Amino acid sequence: MPSAVIVHAAVFTAGALLGGGIAAAVSNKNKSASALPSAKPASSPPVIGLDASGKASMSTQLTVPPHSVLKYGNPGPIADTLIRKAYVAGYDRRLRHPAWTAEHLTRASLSRPDGEPSGDRSNSKFVEDGDIPSTFRARLQDYFRSGYDRGHMVPAADAKMSQEAMDETFLLSNMAPQVGDGFNRHYWAYLEDWCRRLTGSFLDVYVFTVPLYLPKQDPDGKWRVTHEVIGSPPNVSVPTHFAKVVLTTKPSSPSSPDILELSTGAFVLPNAVIRDDTPLESFVVPVEAVERAAGLSLFSDEVKAGSKHICRATKCEVIVRRFDDAQKKGRKAIAAPK
Repeated sequence: MPSAVIVHAAVFTAGALLGGGIAAAVSNKNKSASALPSAKPASSPPVIGLDASGKASMSTQLTVPPHSVLKYGNPGPIADTLIRKAYVAGYDRRLRHPAWTAEHLTRASLSRPDGEPSGDRSNSKFVEDGDIPSTFRARLQDYFRSGYDRGHMVPAADAKMSQEAMDETFLLSNMAPQVGDGFNRHYWAYLEDWCRRLTGSFLDVYVFTVPLYLPKQDPDGKWRVTHEVIGSPPNVSVPTHFAKVVLTTKPSSPSSPDILELSTGAFVLPNAVIRDDTPLESFVVPVEAVERAAGLSLFSDEVKAGSKHICRATKCEVIVRRFDDAQKKGRKAIAAPK
């Protein structure tokens, strides 16, 4: 596993490697709707923000302005914006996995619905996403005997509000190839759990998950990006790293509950085995480093300047829960596609 120094160097050296983007802007709940980001030209990326009532909202104006040179079609890049019950995602057609996923977690969103059954992952199954054009779709056979897990970008545990919401997390458009033992089933799962536990201390928790392709310095001194592609023929790219970026809100004081205190933080983990005792803070990087590496605009400059670091607002420490050890004997390998 690369050291924290190598991870930091790789993040700062990486350029805009992923197409598409998302601009997230958060305003205090006491601000008027006019203070929210105004609608941008149709060619702009989607914008996630808080409306006047404090609820998350998203613009979906993604058409391209008419131009004579595009008379017979727009070659792209085209990011498929997927709006689901529990999340929003931007799907990268070239890499065959999400360029980013975005979630809004609260205590209520993670709780069992009143009088209704919650989602049960044993009733969900991995399926290809029919909303993605067939040419650009990740397929079940791509992961078969690949050596990688179908890694959820939005965890199933974040979508217990209904079976439909949980089923949507099992779409392959929400997956990226991840190392299984030591990462997806362990440290990455601990980080996902940490994100959920933030709802115990904060009013709102926004979570962005971003697959990354970071350069590595070769013996000749040059920096190169190399990654595996799984499938036969090769179809789905394997990220070298994954980022979790969080933004939390809470009232700044009991006397001013409508004025929100913001905290932000970013963590970049290698797609590799990570020891359970590795401090979470060893993966901290600036939000700007993730934005630069991924080619995304996650937060406005105003939000970044006006927020404190998440590790100052709460304890950045994962809880090791080897809950899967008892299930290993019964764990099934990725089944052959039917």
